[in-house]
Amino acid sequence: MAEFPGKGKVAVLKTQPETVLEDYRELMRLAGFREALPVDKETLLKINISWDTWYPACSTAPWQLEGVIQELQAAGYPRLIAAHNDTVVVDARVGERNNKHLYVTEKYGLDNWHLYEPQFNWVRYEPREPFLVLDKVYPEGVYIPECFYGRNIIQMPTVKTHVFTTITGAMKNAFGGLLGRKRHWTHSVIHETVVDLLQIQQDIHSGVFAVMDGTLAGDGPGPRAMRWHEKDIILASADQVAIDAVSAKLQGFDPLSLDFIRLAHERGLGVGDPDKIEIVGYDIRQEPAWEFVQEDTFASTGQKMIYHGWLKGFEGLLLRTPLVPWSYFASNFYHNVYWYPFVGRQRVEEALKSKWGQLFAQYGDGEVVMPGMNPQAVTTAALATAGVGALALGGAALLLRGRRNGES
Repeated sequence: MAEFPGKGKVAVLKTQPETVLEDYRELMRLAGFREALPVDKETLLKINISWDTWYPACSTAPWQLEGVIQELQAAGYPRLIAAHNDTVVVDARVGERNNKHLYVTEKYGLDNWHLYEPQFNWVRYEPREPFLVLDKVYPEGVYIPECFYGRNIIQMPTVKTHVFTTITGAMKNAFGGLLGRKRHWTHSVIHETVVDLLQIQQDIHSGVFAVMDGTLAGDGPGPRAMRWHEKDIILASADQVAIDAVSAKLQGFDPLSLDFIRLAHERGLGVGDPDKIEIVGYDIRQEPAWEFVQEDTFASTGQKMIYHGWLKGFEGLLLRTPLVPWSYFASNFYHNVYWYPFVGRQRVEEALKSKWGQLFAQYGDGEVVMPGMNPQAVTTAALATAGVGALALGGAALLLRGRRNGES
């Protein structure tokens, strides 16, 4: 059972664009960041980029990042480091520009680490306590960034739903930073995985903290294809289980019905029972019900068939062989070629009329990148997808035939 300063305590505030930076600074003080994060240690700010274009509630907000930096620098923390992971479907170098993160980190003189680049060494982690699943998913060993050892970390998620974990927050935000490109292997056991990752965090870091932005929050098929809502709420805690539980409760979900929160609570890694969490600042009992819902996209429905449904027997073939690029292509095609131009772009345009959208546009050069494709490009991409799909199916058939011949 882990014991640490701030366990079971979550700070919550309501905010507005005119006061959001100072509100973030007050929020961190209310949550006790000084007690949780040793001031003589370097501090990693684990930025969330769920899409390399801006979409409301999707990725770390620039004001979220700026408010945290201001408070840490004023408090005398010696070195702040922006930490990014890569994914097979998101380009973090593009995403940090389009989401205005790079503008903020350069403004305050932060180091900017992209953990997947060759100068960063990944080392085998030896657990002090038994894992739930990671040793089974990675029998060759779990490898994590060597630079994480002995440094503070602040997870910086947003308030939103997720197709695999119902909601995503502080615990899930460690997923990209601590696991490499093979992390999709864990999706069938994602709840247990994020609990194992919290165990690793508490072991290797000198201090652990989380700051969550709910100025714009998202429901539906998160973390990308969401409906956005102005909620004007920000949260912070040294307890990742507790802050995720409060976020879940605000969204309208029972925290302990979410396996990753329940499992972490049962293992003593934090407090997931909302009745046992101390909330300071804003009394969330006066907050109108959000009534968020978690939904699936076409892409996530197919993934769930592989992880939990009738395609489960082909999981290794589809996700651990040369056929795996088909899934990356399918996700990129769905989100960037179909969903964003035909659904998301209109939502972004409406969001930019909101007070938070207007604040976002003020960062950096004042430009907001809104990618889109013309009909001819969409048609070309559709034909390419059909070709890739045919090749993938043909390859799968050949592999299956080879396996059967080998068995006979």
